[in-house]
Amino acid sequence: MTRECAVLLPRVCAALADPRQPGSDDTCLEKLLDWFQELTLFDSTVQLVQDNPCLTEFITSVLALPEPSPSILSFTLRLAGILAASENRFQHLQQEKLLARLFGRDGPLNSAVWEDASVRSGWVQGVHNMMHHQPALHLLCSGGGIDVIFTLQGDPSLFVASAASQLLVHMLTLSVESETTKPLSTKDCDWPACAQMIIKRIEDSLQSSSASHIEQSLKLLTSLFGSCRATWTEVLWLGIAKQIESFLTEETVQVQHMLANLLLNMAWSPVFRDTEGSFWALVTSALEHLTPVQAGPLAVGILRLYKCPQDVRIQALTVLLQPMDCILRAASQPLEYAGLLDESVSDPITVESLLSSRSSCANLLCQTLAHLEELLSLSRLPVDLPYTSLLRSLMTILQFCNGFLSPASPLGSTISRILINCLRVQRSALDVLAALSERKGDDTLIGSLFDLLLAYLESPNTSPTVLKKTFQATSKWLVRLQELSCSNSQGQQTEKILEDVFLVLQKRLCSPCWEVRDSSLEFLTVLIKCLRDQDEFRQSLLSSEVPRLTENLLEDPESYVRASAVTAVGHLAFITYFAPESPVVGNQYNKENTVAKLQEILSTDPEGFPRRAVISIFIKWLRQGCTGQLEDTEQFVSRVIQTVQHDLDWEVRLGGLELIEVFCSQTICQLGLPQCPYAPVSSAVTSSIHWNESLQVFCRAKLFSFLFRSLCDCDKPVGQRACDVLLGLRSNFYPVSTLEGSQGTGDSAVGHGIAWLQRTLRQGSLAQNFPTDGSNGVDFQDPENMMLALGAIELEELHDELNRSSDHVEKSPQSLLQDILATVGTIEENEADCY
Repeated sequence: MTRECAVLLPRVCAALADPRQPGSDDTCLEKLLDWFQELTLFDSTVQLVQDNPCLTEFITSVLALPEPSPSILSFTLRLAGILAASENRFQHLQQEKLLARLFGRDGPLNSAVWEDASVRSGWVQGVHNMMHHQPALHLLCSGGGIDVIFTLQGDPSLFVASAASQLLVHMLTLSVESETTKPLSTKDCDWPACAQMIIKRIEDSLQSSSASHIEQSLKLLTSLFGSCRATWTEVLWLGIAKQIESFLTEETVQVQHMLANLLLNMAWSPVFRDTEGSFWALVTSALEHLTPVQAGPLAVGILRLYKCPQDVRIQALTVLLQPMDCILRAASQPLEYAGLLDESVSDPITVESLLSSRSSCANLLCQTLAHLEELLSLSRLPVDLPYTSLLRSLMTILQFCNGFLSPASPLGSTISRILINCLRVQRSALDVLAALSERKGDDTLIGSLFDLLLAYLESPNTSPTVLKKTFQATSKWLVRLQELSCSNSQGQQTEKILEDVFLVLQKRLCSPCWEVRDSSLEFLTVLIKCLRDQDEFRQSLLSSEVPRLTENLLEDPESYVRASAVTAVGHLAFITYFAPESPVVGNQYNKENTVAKLQEILSTDPEGFPRRAVISIFIKWLRQGCTGQLEDTEQFVSRVIQTVQHDLDWEVRLGGLELIEVFCSQTICQLGLPQCPYAPVSSAVTSSIHWNESLQVFCRAKLFSFLFRSLCDCDKPVGQRACDVLLGLRSNFYPVSTLEGSQGTGDSAVGHGIAWLQRTLRQGSLAQNFPTDGSNGVDFQDPENMMLALGAIELEELHDELNRSSDHVEKSPQSLLQDILATVGTIEENEADCY
């Protein structure tokens, strides 16, 4: 603790303990606790409380108040816990008889202020803070604290209840691991006293008839098995396993919904996962007895495990796929195709009844589909999925939802009526469909799949959100289709599908709904990114009206659509005139016109989104080498930068700096030394010639005025990026060995100008519009001036300043203490460091 803080702390403690003062801001109190946490983290000595007696005096004063403020009392409890986390400071506070008064029976527990949830929360957090050693455990156990914490597990405040459960887990772990003299075993189990008290309460709760008590203990056990992987957890489990198993079939107390998370946490623990005994039998029983909704999370969790008995894995997969199998069977009777399952784990009637109910059908399907998407997102599946049947089941669901299927079975008719126009199920099914495109399987259904996707894309009943999902799924399956056409000579089918897709896309680009136009443009951009190298795709696209309609949308009244149109047009350029062998005939597409349109948007569009999109496209073009020869690129970059530097949107200015960075890198690579060991001239001479040529290019493009002015930008990311670019340039123009000798600028006019620039840059955003016309002795278009500036300006110092947090002063403990004093009105207003 600094001397300044030590001086302020007594006044802060006195102010906080004074009931006449207005309450301090809770945020300040939280920051104060964070500060004490930092002070005590690596210091276990008693010095902090001895050197600052105001801390114990503050606790004593708060305890003496007849009606303390709940927020101050909560703060006091948490502060005491932080101080007592060290055994040395714990003993010091015990000698002062403070801890028993705070956390024992005579403390806030039996006062009216206990009714306030913040006080109960402060008590739990205070106990948790100090629970790092055996004396703290004994204080709680002997003072009746265990009973209080178990009671708080049922607190009406969820925060307090959750904190109480976490505290019991921590105390049980601490007791076993700090007080056990020999490893616990199933044969010889001698629990430490505190652990024994907690375990006894858990066992009593599990055997009670109170569902709330049972649920609290199950939550505690779930948390314990999730956080602790020690072997003693198996000893604890063996004592309660029979009782837990009975809950699967218990009808009087309904707590089955709690068991899936408990068993999953245990399955992830090597203590239980690596055993061949009763645990996996219990998991199998749970998969069989839990309802499909309850068993789903357990099943997908089991399938994510790489170490699991094969029979359990198969059973989990069966549980997960049962609703999808039921959909397939409901679609046609007799069943036309192979189902997903040979047999069910639980009674199929249960799943059928859930899917026949309007209240449960969508919920069950959405949960199942979410679990399937989770599995498909894994890089390596530990289980084989029946992809063809799964795809057919997904298509059936989507046909039910849009009324494309008239099932013959009564169950199918019921499900179809429930699912018609159900957006939730449509979105979930399309997500799984998109994920399924990346898995290799039987492709016999691909024609039928595209018929379904095109029907969704064409239907006027498809909502904008479902349409967006359909576009995403279609783009992924089109990529799959292209892979198949390359290997299986299915060119005609691919050509027909692409033609149909672009016909639909033409209509959607003209939709009166801006969300639909926006999604259509995003879809087109994705297709171009993935398929622009495919001849069939390019020919189908360019023979449609899509490119013309896309360009028209650059003038859309909605800014989001204009931004998406910019991105689409920018990617379309890779096909229309950047491709090595463009299939375009005649002068249908004009590169200069497109560039001019985008530059006009950059300079005149009133919204930021389209302008950001333009600068992003220009960066992409530049990276791909699409802006022509060096002279053309120089002019292009210069024009863009002259526009960007005055933009009010900081992200556009930041994009301009990225454009400069790419341009500088490419220019230096083009003009730099060839990597040849047999260069006929001196490398130093050649280097200076090329560096000078690069510098002349940058000066002609007017990059330096923007770069140096950006160092003073009021938006810090812009200044940071400009500094990074300038440091990169300096590292190219000044090898480390020559940098030190370049620092001096002499007493010339240029030297005075560089000194002025250094002083100006130190002012930061206060000088953000400093003149760059050369009136102050610095010519930003003169290579010699810029060479001197790069060598002389202290860019590292500016870099450190720009990367320092803007509130580094306000975050200091001294500033915090001054803020608290200012809040309670004990120092003059002009002394306060309020932010």
